[in-house]
Amino acid sequence: MLQMEEDELEQARLATEASLAAAEEEALQEWLDAEFDVRSLAGISAPLGFWDPAGLSEGRSEGTARFWREVEVKHSRVAMLAVVGFPIAEQWHPLWGGQIDVPSYVAFQQTPLQNFWPVVVGLIAIYELFSVFTFARPYDLYYSASGGWWQIRPDHPPGDLRFDPLGLKPADPEARLEMETKELNHGRAAMIGIAGMVAQELATGAKLFLL
Repeated sequence: MLQMEEDELEQARLATEASLAAAEEEALQEWLDAEFDVRSLAGISAPLGFWDPAGLSEGRSEGTARFWREVEVKHSRVAMLAVVGFPIAEQWHPLWGGQIDVPSYVAFQQTPLQNFWPVVVGLIAIYELFSVFTFARPYDLYYSASGGWWQIRPDHPPGDLRFDPLGLKPADPEARLEMETKELNHGRAAMIGIAGMVAQELATGAKLFLL
């Protein structure tokens, strides 16, 4: 009798897993069949409007478009931090006795921190591993039927870290789209700005502002 009950439980478990797998497959197929317009994402504003002169978004799946947007948002946030910290650190550098008075592009080489960069990269990698679960199939990144490699799920807002301690994220979809567009515009300007800052210091070998 006990063996029979165990067999029934095992059959019920397998049936439940099969049902969940079928539901997941059906939801994924509905996503693939749904119409997607890349213009529905944030980042489109005057005066350029939707600007894709190279046609990189043409024929791309929703998952690919969302993956590219996720990448853009992450780079934008790093660039915004860098474009602020780069010039400030050159003028105000109290750490290590305030003796490290060099251009920012070589400052990290003048401190003991240069030996800890592998640790920093490792910590970043830990977070990035968790981002794998934003893909359509976290355990099958190369699933070709989902439209190609690295497909982000449609229910994952690009750049959403689930971290908003101040409650700044608007609940209204239109207001949230406007805020996301502002963040992207600032981030795009910052990416161009930090590239220019580094290029200037590489060319001159001097600080941005000689105060």
